[in-house]
Amino acid sequence: MPPKPCALCHTERAIIKRPKTGQQICKDCFFRVFETEVHNTIVDSKLFKPGDRVAIGASGGKDSTVLAYVMKTLNDRYDYGLELFLLSIDEGITGYRDDSLETVKRNQVQYGLPLKILSYDELYGWTMDAVVAQVGRKNNCTFCGVFRRQALDRGAAALGVDHIVTGHNADDIAETVLMNIMRGDIARLGRCTLICTQSEDTIKRSKPFKYAYEKEIVMYAYFKKLDYFSTECIYAPDAYRGHARAFLKSLEAARPSAIIDIIHSGEAFEVAEQVQQGMKAQQTCKRCGYISSNDLCKACTLLEGLERGLGSLAVKDSKKLESDSTTAPDASMRTIPFFQRTPGAAAAVEEPTPA
Repeated sequence: MPPKPCALCHTERAIIKRPKTGQQICKDCFFRVFETEVHNTIVDSKLFKPGDRVAIGASGGKDSTVLAYVMKTLNDRYDYGLELFLLSIDEGITGYRDDSLETVKRNQVQYGLPLKILSYDELYGWTMDAVVAQVGRKNNCTFCGVFRRQALDRGAAALGVDHIVTGHNADDIAETVLMNIMRGDIARLGRCTLICTQSEDTIKRSKPFKYAYEKEIVMYAYFKKLDYFSTECIYAPDAYRGHARAFLKSLEAARPSAIIDIIHSGEAFEVAEQVQQGMKAQQTCKRCGYISSNDLCKACTLLEGLERGLGSLAVKDSKKLESDSTTAPDASMRTIPFFQRTPGAAAAVEEPTPA
């Protein structure tokens, strides 16, 4: 049987079957449609305006590496007028993050983008290795997720950027919808499918890959021969998200459109007015100044638990720990620096230099 021609250009041989649509297309057409779909997502959602300073959350993994490459490509091609930076968070995971950051440093040179690295140790006085040593592997992802989110905002504030973009893809968002349903987390369910989020005291954050399938991102990285780090976090196999991921993969195998269908279902959810009225109003943490719905933000509560040797309690019964806490910590405890956002104030970054 002769090879099938590309379903789009009808001249080149089809070598890729798109997981998202089932189309059989050539490599060049795949690059074009993938980049065009991301561009359309950016334009339709009005994510940027000319002159924006944008930090790309860079971990060295496939998603953030492809995001950095595509953002630079589209910025040049369509003249978005953006000033792009790479922003990496070093969680302090020996044998994983130290290796992946070497990939980010190579990407910095390859893409010609300035890089800033902010570590948990620098910000919180703890590495994830030290956290796991105290709390074990069951709840460590809770600490990492909370610490990472605040670290990204603080790193972006130090860069003086207007916007953070992350490599969260369609699979990630569908998994989050499933997780929030399984946990009955109404507050997060109402906002987890938003492509762009921002509150008064945080930096605008968006997901240009919201509708991009993980498999297609992997294919793009492979055929473009991009330099990325492919090892999974050594603490991730025990994460709750893994159960949602396994369930989603089984759904995708039976019905490839399940990923987008779940996202659209999440977008259609509306939180009832009486539920909204029962939600806590956003304020700022009285200890570190970061956005919070309580007197102490989640990061300060978790950090205090670690400092008091009660890290597991901070996850299992945070309300009890919060009730025992005061806004003025013990002088011997490490605390998070006060959060101050100064738009346009840029910190020193590592500029790319030829290898």
